[in-house]
Amino acid sequence: MSIGGVRDIKDVKITEFDAYLFGQGTNYKIYEKMGAHLCSRDGEAGCYFAVWAPTARDVFVVGDFNGWSGYGYDMKPVSDGGIYDLFVPGVKRGQFYKFLIISADGRALYKADPYANQAQLRPDTASVVTELSGYDWHDAKWIAAKKKEDHLRVPMNIYECHLGSWRTEDNGTENGYMNYRDIAPLLADYVKKLGYTHLELMGIAEYPYDGSWGYQVTGYYAPTARYGSAADFMYFVDYMHSKGIGVILDWVPAHFPRDAFGLSEFDGSCVYEYADPRKGEHPDWGTKVFDYGKNEVVNFLVANAGFWIDRYHVDGLRFDAVASMLYLDYGRSDGQWVPNRYGGNGNLEAISFLKHVNHMIRENYPQAVTIAEESTAWPNVTGNPDDGECLGFTYKWNMGWMHDFLEYMKLDPYFRKFNHNKLTFSTMYAYSENFVLVLSHDEVVHLKCSMLGKMPGDREEKFANLKAGYAYMAGHPGKKLLFMGQEFGQWNEWSEAHQLDWYLLDDESHKDLQNFVGRCMSLNRDYAALYATDYDPEGFQWINADDRDNSVYRWVRWDPAKKKNLLFCISFTPVERDNFRIGAPVPGTYKLILGSDEKHQKKQLVTDKGDCDGQEQSLLVDLPPFGVAVYEFDAAKKAATAAEETEKAVRTASGKAEKPQRKTSAARTHAAGKKRPATKKS
Repeated sequence: MSIGGVRDIKDVKITEFDAYLFGQGTNYKIYEKMGAHLCSRDGEAGCYFAVWAPTARDVFVVGDFNGWSGYGYDMKPVSDGGIYDLFVPGVKRGQFYKFLIISADGRALYKADPYANQAQLRPDTASVVTELSGYDWHDAKWIAAKKKEDHLRVPMNIYECHLGSWRTEDNGTENGYMNYRDIAPLLADYVKKLGYTHLELMGIAEYPYDGSWGYQVTGYYAPTARYGSAADFMYFVDYMHSKGIGVILDWVPAHFPRDAFGLSEFDGSCVYEYADPRKGEHPDWGTKVFDYGKNEVVNFLVANAGFWIDRYHVDGLRFDAVASMLYLDYGRSDGQWVPNRYGGNGNLEAISFLKHVNHMIRENYPQAVTIAEESTAWPNVTGNPDDGECLGFTYKWNMGWMHDFLEYMKLDPYFRKFNHNKLTFSTMYAYSENFVLVLSHDEVVHLKCSMLGKMPGDREEKFANLKAGYAYMAGHPGKKLLFMGQEFGQWNEWSEAHQLDWYLLDDESHKDLQNFVGRCMSLNRDYAALYATDYDPEGFQWINADDRDNSVYRWVRWDPAKKKNLLFCISFTPVERDNFRIGAPVPGTYKLILGSDEKHQKKQLVTDKGDCDGQEQSLLVDLPPFGVAVYEFDAAKKAATAAEETEKAVRTASGKAEKPQRKTSAARTHAAGKKRPATKKS
């Protein structure tokens, strides 16, 4: 494998037309021209540099190839739009550089390249000359299949992962991180075995501060050097695809940090951020807000979204902090925000940007999905961006479900009957958006406790509670996301500073929980009832949503063909219930496919006649404390039998209506002693 291949400067040099499209916000592959690109001019090898600095007095490129001196390396304006460029002979891959920008008021600013494809490992901040072409991809069939699939009707079980703390290695270095190439086979094998279909990676675009987890980005076009090179990350994605695992990246178009070498006041003025601090600063986070009113800033972000799909073959982007983009008063008090032109609090420019980027991805990269972390009730987040007010995301995180679910699960079981609707209310709005159910990293940090730590009761009850909760999540409409470590029951909150507590898997309880989660995820992957009708109300039916006194919930997820349907029955109290009668939607045999105590639960049940839960037949289910029982049943056979009986009844009724008439006619003829008339001859 090689990364490289020298191009002629005409292939990378920004033209007047490129600059025009950039000014319109529609140069979707501007990353092929902006930044640093190895090439040759008149047979001489070197590097072409280009940067946007619209209010700068002068711009220079400096690096270890010129002793970090700008003298003689002044960049020239390409047009009047603020783009500068320069070809520097002799520059090679791996050399460091920055842009030296002289602001309008004479300050000298040393800035990393906003379009750099590689950056130094923190705490160093220079950009690195590299080349992205030349990697030999092996996932053409994967991408072709993804372009054709209906994203809403395929399995999606997402394993949210922070690579730096999933596993580390004792390699004698301060870094301690595993390389993208080394971690790929370990991670792929692990998530595939547990039934996951996708990875969602935190913190891949370069960032300076470990504690930000990658949500304060300084290098939007560079995978973080913590885990290796650009080619290493390409290998990571390629390997995941070879194992049938999709890769989703967390993407941060909402804000960026104030670091002096980054985007903040890039040329001495507010280039990438709103100039008015009432719009351009997040008071809660101490970060800058992108100016979505500038076409060039929009182009930077829209092209960046396409860049990760185009160059790294990722399967989707999860947009971080979308609510902070939509609301002008997000995190701001009265008087600290600026209303829009209609006097409202919606950021019209951000709304337009979100529609723009979702439309671009839908049109150019149909294989990819977009996911909104949107924590409010903003309408029409998901759907077609060309349809009226729709923002155009494929999916939206269901933060309302997450909040109600966790509040319920933290309750002492005695009080759950008074909060019964916390687990049923979400089905009232489950089809208003294309939701992903999430138990993300945000729920297991900052003194919120781990998932296991949130559960009430003694040690045994905590594990039983969590298994019941995960089973409920598995059966609820919507795609699924679970943050790493919660599948085997971390006791500690997550920290980016060290790897997961893998030693816990030496304990039988943690291993059992891991296996249970794997079975839940495998159900979601293997049963069409749990993925093909996630966004179809006909795919879900409550059998009894009102049994608050027992805190036992039962519902059906219907298979599109009605063959492999699933009946869920879950108890959220520490009461053992043998022969607990529940309604069954059709008569017949029900096979246990997931139970919390399968050694003591009947593997097969046959319905009894008689009304229960509004159904004409019932089952006697064994539920241990915090019990889970999921049954597979076939309704297609029942429907076919019913159709046959109906058709037979119609034929019988039709036959009975005709035969008496013939017999009556024959009887009358016989009684009259008449013979049938002979046929007349002509």
